[in-house]
Amino acid sequence: MTKGEKVDLLIAGGGLGGCAAAMAACARGLKVIMTEETDWIGGQVTAQGVPPDEHRWIEEFGCTKRYRDYRNRVRDTYRKNLKLKEQKDQLNPGNGLVSNICHDPRVTLHVLNEMLLPHQLTGRLQILRNTRVVSVTKVGNKLQKMTLVNEASGTEKEVEARYFVDATEAGDILPLAGMEYVTGAEAKEETGEPHAVDTADPTDIQAFTYVLGMEYREGEDHTISEPAMYLFWKDFHPDIWPDKLLSFFAPHPITKEKRKYTLFREEEGFPLWEYRRIFDGSQFDLHAAGGDVTLMNWPQNDFFLGNVYDVPEDEKEKNLYQGKQLSLSLLYWLQTEAPRPDGGKGYPGLKLRKDLFETEDGLAKAPYIRESRRVKAEYTVVEQDVSPDFHEGQAGRKFNDRVGIGSYSIDLHPSMAGRNYLDIKAQPFYIPMGALIPKDAGNLLAGCKNIGTTHITNGCFRLHPVEWNIGEASGALAAFCIERGVEPKAVREDQKLLETFQLELREDGFELEWPF
Repeated sequence: MTKGEKVDLLIAGGGLGGCAAAMAACARGLKVIMTEETDWIGGQVTAQGVPPDEHRWIEEFGCTKRYRDYRNRVRDTYRKNLKLKEQKDQLNPGNGLVSNICHDPRVTLHVLNEMLLPHQLTGRLQILRNTRVVSVTKVGNKLQKMTLVNEASGTEKEVEARYFVDATEAGDILPLAGMEYVTGAEAKEETGEPHAVDTADPTDIQAFTYVLGMEYREGEDHTISEPAMYLFWKDFHPDIWPDKLLSFFAPHPITKEKRKYTLFREEEGFPLWEYRRIFDGSQFDLHAAGGDVTLMNWPQNDFFLGNVYDVPEDEKEKNLYQGKQLSLSLLYWLQTEAPRPDGGKGYPGLKLRKDLFETEDGLAKAPYIRESRRVKAEYTVVEQDVSPDFHEGQAGRKFNDRVGIGSYSIDLHPSMAGRNYLDIKAQPFYIPMGALIPKDAGNLLAGCKNIGTTHITNGCFRLHPVEWNIGEASGALAAFCIERGVEPKAVREDQKLLETFQLELREDGFELEWPF
């Protein structure tokens, strides 16, 4: 084990929440170490391959100043490096349906590295890639240090810190620190939520997805080798599905009725190709002809047969393997057997873009994890806080201790427990500081999807701009507490301290009010 280090803040996890936490903390003068298990920072938008899911007001308001800067830099990267046929203020590089900035994951990787570079150059920030936390030392309600291992070299080192942020994709620090946490679905008796289940089920966790990137080249043949599990997935018909999983039919997320999908746009059916398209070549003046590129994160490759945390290691590896096989099998089915509108079968011109994620199999570096372990927090957000059925105004509950805002529907994907979609309305909401503060740790903050939400409200708090806001708030709060020698719980409970902190957030570009 190498000699240990002491820093102000150790951030476990280099996803969007972790990166935003690092920016906020370093800007306030803290010395920070941030770990990342893969060799790419950025989490769901880079290593997991999921373009930003955003609300309809995002171009005008509804995010932090740093998140807006990030979005602008994404667009500027395309303007600087490719020639546009037409200049657009709100450039959508892929003209994807899910976002106004559907783009290549490598662009966000570039942008985040650029945004963090000043803090690295001045020595305030170290980013330890290919590194994960393997143990945590906690005395009483305080974390003291973490042991980190570099997966490439196998070397370990201990890092002591005054504060810690858990920004891992699955809340991995919580079990390592022996802390209380929640997985799966809470019982209606516990939360009072109208859509909660009658009996708590810790295994009722949303599907994860292995994303891959595809380019389409008409008239060419890029058919991959038949995946090892193809025959299994080809015949697989889940009880909650209206057809075989590998088909152009799936439940409508809201009505559950049989919904028709298509690959490309047809007279009827939802065009999967355009859903998360990240490159629309028609917008650019290209020297060489190339096809459009899209990311496969569709109903057909959601994996809901088993989880990847709080299960034995061999079961985790089996589920990861099967999740990869599902995505590759869906690609192979599209290439060889998918029905075409002209009566033929298959689209062999679909090319697996292995360069997109720089991986041998062409799949994303990590699975897209929708639902994390969640802290037992000072406050847990419930359905009643965000549902229009409980609020007459245009926004949800306005928490006194709010540290940001967000908006998205309650969008739950099929689960490991065999439950189907739940997609219901949620009002624009506020992010309470209490949801970031665990009850049983005085110097650890939740920095992403692991905050105090329920299984239900996780469905609207898990998206990109909200995760960024959560992470940025956790980094700012850690710095505020260190500067004043107080704990997060005291900031929340002392009205004067709280107002001072919220004023600092506003001055730093946080939005704490919906302007409705």
